[in-house]
Amino acid sequence: MRKIFASLDIGSCSIKLIVGEIQRNKLNILSCVDVLSGGIKKGFIVNNESAELALKDAFAKTEEMIGLPIKEVLVNVPCYNLNCFISSGSTTITSDDKVIKHSDVIHAMQGSVYNKINDNQELVSILPTKYLINDEEAVTSPINMVANKLTVNDVAVIIPKKNTEAIIKCLEKLKIKVIDVVVSPLADYYEFRNESMAKEVGAIVNVGSSSTTVSIFNKGILTASEVIDIGSNTIDNDIAYIFKVSKKDANYLKEKLVVADLHIAEPSESIMLEDVNGNSIKVSQYDASAVALSRLNEIFNLVKKQINLLTKKEISYIIVTGGISELGSFSSFVENVFGSKGRVGNVSEIGARHNKYSVALGMMKYYNSRLKMRDAEYSIFSLEEQEEFGGAHRRVNISDNSLLGKIYGYFFDN
Repeated sequence: MRKIFASLDIGSCSIKLIVGEIQRNKLNILSCVDVLSGGIKKGFIVNNESAELALKDAFAKTEEMIGLPIKEVLVNVPCYNLNCFISSGSTTITSDDKVIKHSDVIHAMQGSVYNKINDNQELVSILPTKYLINDEEAVTSPINMVANKLTVNDVAVIIPKKNTEAIIKCLEKLKIKVIDVVVSPLADYYEFRNESMAKEVGAIVNVGSSSTTVSIFNKGILTASEVIDIGSNTIDNDIAYIFKVSKKDANYLKEKLVVADLHIAEPSESIMLEDVNGNSIKVSQYDASAVALSRLNEIFNLVKKQINLLTKKEISYIIVTGGISELGSFSSFVENVFGSKGRVGNVSEIGARHNKYSVALGMMKYYNSRLKMRDAEYSIFSLEEQEEFGGAHRRVNISDNSLLGKIYGYFFDN
């Protein structure tokens, strides 16, 4: 079965819906849609009608690109009041051969949170930290080992149910099934993780439109997260106020003109436009960048304070993501703020190569890791739909000796 997933990142500014396929542990983008949001504030639905219209737009555009309706999605939910707690669960191996299977691991993990989650809380994830065989031997992976008892030490991630209920109900009304909810810290980690991060303590900072999320990871395990109620739209507001332009024009100036380092900002480079009074004005790169940097410094001073509040451990890395991190010279800004520990995330997937997609992309990688843990397979499309999607009955036979055949062989066989 092909592993085809759909992930939905619902933000205050935009809604991102991505369909991707994982092959050989690599995520390939099949469609990427980004539409203006509506009825959403800080990830919460505040106007059902507006939210439904925006979501319908995203799904309609995706269906137009894919050629098949999207009926099931992973969805990003707000991580306000997210909590992590350490737990442990055990299970007796009941099979005749006493060989530990994936189902045994899942049973132990489920036992670790049994009767520990309130009715008003939602379990988002269980992250294993250690496996013990017969209460003695610690192993990295217990699968296929022989034992009488398996114990799993883990970290459970929970959020208030109110963070998920309205989003799920809205999607159900549109006849879209939510197969799992994911919080942005986990998604971002899975998008940017590497071998060294699994051995270190670090932070991931996602600067969204209306809020900024700061999360701490200890050897790949989420241990704490906090949301700061300030985001990149404050830069738009500042530019609009200072230069007396509309919010739309302010956003345009931010994206087309602003750089995150005043040393390279050019006073001579400028954009002409009309202010709200209809007067023609010229805004220079230096002036627009100075306004943006003033607000960026405020945001990241708060981020530094939040990191210090969330952990007293030595930080080895700080990864910054979100759409604002695509500004020119943003890497220099991050290094100035955090020193050598700071870096900008790098989304590399062709078809979605922009940091505003880090959560939507990471959700699919995170969910794939959950499937591996359960030794399960999943696709949003049935086998019949996969054949239709792949065009199994509409393929043109191309000779391996032809130039086009060699090109196809190069791209798809390597």
